[in-house]
Amino acid sequence: MQVLQPAGWPRPKGYSNGVVAEGRQVFVAGQVGWDERQQFPATLGEQVRQTLTNIVAVLKEADAGPEHIVRFTWYVTSRDEYYAELPQIGAAYREVMGRHFPVMAVVQVVALMETKAKVEIEATAVVPANRQPLTANR
Repeated sequence: MQVLQPAGWPRPKGYSNGVVAEGRQVFVAGQVGWDERQQFPATLGEQVRQTLTNIVAVLKEADAGPEHIVRFTWYVTSRDEYYAELPQIGAAYREVMGRHFPVMAVVQVVALMETKAKVEIEATAVVPANRQPLTANR
């Protein structure tokens, strides 16, 4: 993956302006911050951690990992809550994603389909064609 950073532009914090990637594409549907029992944590930061963990679990099924994500679209129900919990969101992001910053959009929405959800995230990953699978044939 090649990060695109136009000359003279300030480097963005927490995302990239653009990327170029070649390989097998993996599309992850919007994931919310519930666990395998469909239980939601109380805070946005905790829901972000669980949402990103869910995305990584889906990617694993395609022999991919967080380092292959090239695009995120985040839907949050409160811009104010997002900014208030930015330190917790950043910590959750780094815990799950490390220092990998794909292109990203964050959009405030009126509501999500799951009433307790505070965030939903879609992801696109690109796995290099020459990469060896992580697991044997399923």
